[in-house]
Amino acid sequence: MSPFEDPTPQPPLPPLPENWTRCLAIAAHPDDIEYGTASAVARWTAQGKQIGYLLATRGEAGIDGLHPDRAAPLREAEERAGAREVGVSDVEFLGYRDGVVEYGTGLRRDLTRAIRRFRPDVIVSGAYTIRMIGGLVNQADHRAVGLAALDAARDAGNRWIFPELADEGLEPWPGVRFVAFAGPERPTHGVDVTGEPLERGIASLAAHAEYTKGLGEEAGNFAPRPFLTWIARSSGPALGVEAAVLFDVHQLAPEGPPPWM
Repeated sequence: MSPFEDPTPQPPLPPLPENWTRCLAIAAHPDDIEYGTASAVARWTAQGKQIGYLLATRGEAGIDGLHPDRAAPLREAEERAGAREVGVSDVEFLGYRDGVVEYGTGLRRDLTRAIRRFRPDVIVSGAYTIRMIGGLVNQADHRAVGLAALDAARDAGNRWIFPELADEGLEPWPGVRFVAFAGPERPTHGVDVTGEPLERGIASLAAHAEYTKGLGEEAGNFAPRPFLTWIARSSGPALGVEAAVLFDVHQLAPEGPPPWM
């Protein structure tokens, strides 16, 4: 049995809230956002929302047959091209070494800096758990960056954590309402990407042509269209739609009045 079979929980999930205007997508590598999240991004940019991308690495260790010195600029260019396919022009790379990103205060500080600069209402990232969708084992960089993104979302609002950022002119930003993680083992919300959003998401991943070509035969002659279509349609029933991207949402600020009032 494929580990991706029947990834959707019952009963149907609620839609991810969309009453916000700014979102920062934080990922470890070029192409991480394109494995589903980019379809949701296409939906959001079509609504007029402002989305920025923040990549911890340049993905230089991602192509076995290409030296990192050559892979890094190629993968950066592919990420920028993929972002344009879904309406995103704000793409930043932190320059961490691909494959050996470590969770710690340095990473949290760099993410906090970016969050204070961009001032998002929402952050999206990739699952930081050891297992992800279908029970597959998650990659080390994904786990480090995802957890650091969750912590940095809160660090950004506390002036006494990384106070040196204020010296850079970056005042605290307590405005992140929730952090949503794509590809989780146990999703809590979904985004309907039926139709045009999915098509634009496919084009976004297709922009990573050299990377996907470098996956080799062990990836089963990987092609973006059948893969993303299959995942989105497998996830759609969880939301009661044709095609969806699923997220695990971590709420940082309460929606509406506190339940004890």
